Amino acid sequence: MSKPTSIKTSEAVRDRLRVLAEERGTTITELLEELAGRELTEAEREQRAVEAARELGIDYSEQVQRVGQSAWERIRAHQGGGAAA
Repeated sequence: MSKPTSIKTSEAVRDRLRVLAEERGTTITELLEELAGRELTEAEREQRAVEAARELGIDYSEQVQRVGQSAWERIRAHQGGGAAA
């Protein structure tokens, strides 16, 4: 088991995490572990994009990378997760 540590956040975020954890029948610590485990790093996203392109028979060029990033930015914007470029 990992050594416990602290994360500083606002009271509003802490309260929201508490509600989310309670709704799932878990702890804030377990909720954060789940969320952190689900979120990909930039390197992991890039590797998955390369693998997906290979499976589709597409050469993963800089142009394909830019178009893919633009598409995901637009998707996130429509989901309320950020502005489209």
